[in-house]
Amino acid sequence: MSKARIIFHVDMNSFYASVEQSYNPELKGKAIAIAGNPKERRGIIVTSSYEARAKGIYTTMNVGEALRKCPELILLPPDFPKYRQASKAMFTILRSYTELIEPVSIDEGYMDITELSKERHPLDIAKEIQLRIFNELDLPCSIGIAPNKFLAKTASDMEKPMGITVLRKRDVPSKLWPLPVIEMHGVGESTAKKLNSINIKTIGDLAKIEESVIRQQLGKNGVRLRARANGEDSRIVDPEAIYETKSVGNSTTLPFDETDIKELEKIFEMLAGKVAERLEVKNLCGSTISIQIRDANWNNHSKSKTFQNPIYQKEDIFEEAFNLFHKAWNGEPVRLLGITVSNVIDRKQSVQQLSIFNFEEYAKQEPIYELIDEMERKFGKGILKKGVEMGKKQSFASKTSFSKDFLEDLKE
Repeated sequence: MSKARIIFHVDMNSFYASVEQSYNPELKGKAIAIAGNPKERRGIIVTSSYEARAKGIYTTMNVGEALRKCPELILLPPDFPKYRQASKAMFTILRSYTELIEPVSIDEGYMDITELSKERHPLDIAKEIQLRIFNELDLPCSIGIAPNKFLAKTASDMEKPMGITVLRKRDVPSKLWPLPVIEMHGVGESTAKKLNSINIKTIGDLAKIEESVIRQQLGKNGVRLRARANGEDSRIVDPEAIYETKSVGNSTTLPFDETDIKELEKIFEMLAGKVAERLEVKNLCGSTISIQIRDANWNNHSKSKTFQNPIYQKEDIFEEAFNLFHKAWNGEPVRLLGITVSNVIDRKQSVQQLSIFNFEEYAKQEPIYELIDEMERKFGKGILKKGVEMGKKQSFASKTSFSKDFLEDLKE
């Protein structure tokens, strides 16, 4: 039987807004919100201070609506370099305790303090970390303490701001099971609807359902969620996780609701180009492509396709994504579009599977391979390569999203 672990989930409270208040003390105690350009549809609330939240302001709210609800709301444009600097400083503090740190996003991460707990009580460590982040960076955070990552994440959400919550596995029936299943970490609206359709209304319902039933409805993900509902999670805190890229994508919010298929086609072509550029920078290819559609009523639709051979070129990404769009779009005005290529691997690791569709292409190249073999027999392995592998370009194109960009800082 494996030894019980002690995991922290450190979650910064209202991070962007708190950083702004830290830099400008005059903003403290006031309703502030970080938003995009208010003149465009991108003008939605990214995050807001707790003072603003108390007046009904929430993330994704339109700027106009937010100002009507709270006329004294102070709107600020995002300052990403400032937030990245604060994030790096926060993780530096965490690493002063242990190297077993797994950053999840710019404002949250896991810590495995099992070894540290042999010398000090976990609550004392958590209080010290919280106070250090507050005193040294002037930023509030909440910390969840639990035997696994799922429960730690759940615990950190229970008391904000500046909360420290312990959640043991034995607490799950009394503290989690009565809650609506939508409130469970890892369950979104779509999954909640599916669960509700089979009469799973609460986390307790999910925990108690037969595994075979949930597997039939939701596959492996359903089995995983059922285990989490019972407080089970075997994932380790993995510092190497920041080096793994699992997907590369790009999305855009349209300036206005769009129904013109030609305009939507242009947007898909633009998105495909950006995804292809990011894959190129990272030297990756992926075997699954997904599209996201958000309509004017904020309903999300997605569709995906998996291939035998990985793709990475703009033309292929565009063609497959637009074909998926034709199958998924119901004609409603479109507010947002996105393309993601997932199950990515290094191109050097990819192996093309010969088929009746690409055999001819490879047959034409066979004389070239024979020539390379002959040259290598004479002059040594590696004397010739198919193409030239250049050093990776330094480009913002390598970033999949700002929330992931900060990971580059943490690898230094």
